[in-house]
Amino acid sequence: MADVVLDASAVLALLNREPGGERVEHYLAEGVMSAVNAAEVLSKLVDAGLTLGEAREGLALLGFRILGFELRDAEAVAALRTRTKSKGLSLGDRACLALGLRLEAVVVTAERSWAGLKIGQIDAIR
Repeated sequence: MADVVLDASAVLALLNREPGGERVEHYLAEGVMSAVNAAEVLSKLVDAGLTLGEAREGLALLGFRILGFELRDAEAVAALRTRTKSKGLSLGDRACLALGLRLEAVVVTAERSWAGLKIGQIDAIR
């Protein structure tokens, strides 16, 4: 199977045992994530009371790869701004989509606001 780009919301749904989170488990072996989205997940875990070391270890145990954020990703994020502004997508959301476009991969998200986006291939888990 090709790479599958995981949005922070999807990984957090899995970790927090939220609806749809169980579907994310099926993507972990092929999963990749932007370093921007990894920062989001780590931040949320630290906010929840974990140390940075514990958060990093928990993320690593999931087994997916974390890819660097490159200039071409930054340019794609900027280009996506106009197309996604009405949906309120954050920089992190657009970073995830940009990686999906770069890799020509399915993007897995738990964000309902992505419904109806015609950008790449999106699998909304809830």
